[in-house]
Amino acid sequence: MSRRLSPQRLDQGARQSTSGGDRLAEAGPVDAPTASWRNAPGNRLGTPDAPLALAHTDWLRHWLTVSGPAGEVARFRAAACGTSGVPWYLDLDHEEARLLAPMAMLGPAARALARELREVIASRHDRVRARWAEPGTCPLDLHRLIPVPDAILQLGADAPTARHWLWTQWGTSLPLRQVRVLEATTDRRLRRSARVVYAFLSADWTPWQAITRLRRDWPSLVLDIRPFYDDAGGAPDA
Repeated sequence: MSRRLSPQRLDQGARQSTSGGDRLAEAGPVDAPTASWRNAPGNRLGTPDAPLALAHTDWLRHWLTVSGPAGEVARFRAAACGTSGVPWYLDLDHEEARLLAPMAMLGPAARALARELREVIASRHDRVRARWAEPGTCPLDLHRLIPVPDAILQLGADAPTARHWLWTQWGTSLPLRQVRVLEATTDRRLRRSARVVYAFLSADWTPWQAITRLRRDWPSLVLDIRPFYDDAGGAPDA
């Protein structure tokens, strides 16, 4: 007896398969990963630069204040705006096998269900990738500011080398969530200066590596980040 899947369950399965959210944004030039870890099978906790991530993501609240010459602040805001995602390569064969594994004992019905879910996932992923060139509405997109290289994107989000890259370049394992602008002002006493205050959640850690890189890339700006470690963790809205 065949089993059909409701649209609600199909959408749930597709969302679980891409639990990192819409992984899209505009790619750009960035230094290639060094050969010392490019082909490594993954680091163990406790080794230098090993990715540190909790089994269940703890989302930490932050405020980031960016201030400096008004023209540079405006340029930063334009450069930072994106879709809040990363266009990872998606291995559909792997996704289908992963979905099939826990229900394989159901036989043909399970295989039909896994194929149906695969089609939903592929369709959703294609829609997400179609947004790649759009300006986006996320005001602080790490992939716009510090793009993940194409060679890393092709590995997929779960590859040890990809996770290592995110850890060493961003300092967090996922794009920022619930990003919004709290304040954007021009100093009336110094008409050529401005500042913008962002609020966001980051996965497990403050993205110190990203902040260090941005301070280097935007030397005329002051970036002041304030983490709120006393906030209760939890899963944010995508």
